[in-house]
Amino acid sequence: MTTTLFFSAFGVYLLALIVLSSWLAKRQKSGDDFLLAGRSVSAPLTLGTTVATMIGTGTSMGAVGYAYTNSWAGMLYGVGGAAGILLTAWLFAPVRRYGFMTMSEELSFYVGANSIIRFTSAVLIFIASLGWLGAHLIGGALYLSWATGMDLDSAKIMIAVAFTTYIVIGGYTAVVWTDSLMAIVLFAGFVMMAMVIMQQSGGAVMLMEQVPAEHQGWQALTHIGVIPALSLAAVIAIGVMATPSFRQRIYSGKSVSTVRRSFVIAGLLYLAFAALPAIIGIAARISEPELANHQFAFATMAVTALPALLALVVLIAGVSATLTSASSDAMAAVTIFIRDLVQQLHPTGLSQNRIILLARCALVAIAALALSMALLSDDLIHYITSLIATVMSGLCATALLGRFWPRFNACGALAALLSAMLTSLVILLTPAWLVYWGNPSIPALSVAIAMGVLVSLITKAEAVSTLTALRRIKTERQQLMHSVKHLVASPSGPPHSATNLSIPNQPDSKAEGRGELDS
Repeated sequence: MTTTLFFSAFGVYLLALIVLSSWLAKRQKSGDDFLLAGRSVSAPLTLGTTVATMIGTGTSMGAVGYAYTNSWAGMLYGVGGAAGILLTAWLFAPVRRYGFMTMSEELSFYVGANSIIRFTSAVLIFIASLGWLGAHLIGGALYLSWATGMDLDSAKIMIAVAFTTYIVIGGYTAVVWTDSLMAIVLFAGFVMMAMVIMQQSGGAVMLMEQVPAEHQGWQALTHIGVIPALSLAAVIAIGVMATPSFRQRIYSGKSVSTVRRSFVIAGLLYLAFAALPAIIGIAARISEPELANHQFAFATMAVTALPALLALVVLIAGVSATLTSASSDAMAAVTIFIRDLVQQLHPTGLSQNRIILLARCALVAIAALALSMALLSDDLIHYITSLIATVMSGLCATALLGRFWPRFNACGALAALLSAMLTSLVILLTPAWLVYWGNPSIPALSVAIAMGVLVSLITKAEAVSTLTALRRIKTERQQLMHSVKHLVASPSGPPHSATNLSIPNQPDSKAEGRGELDS
């Protein structure tokens, strides 16, 4: 496969994305349409965009590369991801009925719509989105660099320009459609590669026999350490539960049942899928034991195991997976920027045209900022695990405590957010502790939950009721988009006008009202 052929195919693919985005853009009438696809994303599209992100950059680059060096331990990525999305379906899908626009809205709701928590969490979520976006840029650039011989920094720039172009045009609607289409191609590519590898190696037993003894069975875990192995699975699960782009899928889904059903199916598919990256990584290690960069293992096996035309399709799908994953995180960052940061400067609201224009400009700026972060790192797994542990463990702890413990308050939320970051940084800067844990996710989450509980108990309980908090958030959102009847989600179905705003029937107490989420 020549460089010219790859660039030609990649160019055609990008042109198709731009055409699709232009067609979808004609449906956009408001900021809600651009940022959340009108809050009416169907179950198939929710499933497609979720699967695409889950088998995107982290799996094709991170999990396969990890399996290249650690054999069957590469399955930990899939196990952690499946656990994360299934827990998200069970624990957080019901928040769709409250019509939140951002994760910071949700977290502030749990503590009386506290403005300090909303702003603090918005900054952290914005940073997390930038971090994930940077990770996808690294992954896409690794693909492109390997396939074309382009230097890595130039490849990162090309990937950033590519995904920014089509989502600036089509917004979140373009994201869910392109994600869903590429999920089919990438999933099929993984399955084909695994089947060809198994056939060529003589089956699972023969493949196992070629794995070094210290990497077989439970030895694969003891080789890297049981606690680091658990930490890797945990950090992926925490990442899914607290990743802003997965929250966007909840908020944009048509209903609670739509989101939950899609997440459960995605989780079960991903759990069944977990062995495939490990098989590909192991085969790559056997066939190319001196591979200079283990993150190229997936691309290497695509060319080695598949016919030329199929290899080209899989490689394009691999690059596409990074693009679609990146686009989801970029849209999450833009939504946070407009709803929770810009609104502080324009509390009376913006016109719909100005919101869409601002969102497009913000997308370009956010892509440039994420690119600058990605230019500083080439190690995908280290990048992801450090990001999640430092920025997202506190968000996960805050969401869990707020969702299920009515006594949780703003002081406890602030303590959880800050203590998680401090714990993670201490472990990252202490080599012996980092070797023991593998990554800081477990201690950071544990300390965050403990500090959230302790500080909440020794400080005054929230006086604002659940009903009042929800009204405050919805009033602010209406003010942001004051020029038209803003669309918000009803508890049980499609969007409706803010002039007929419906708030779930709740008692005027925080303790009782929180239980309404489970109904």
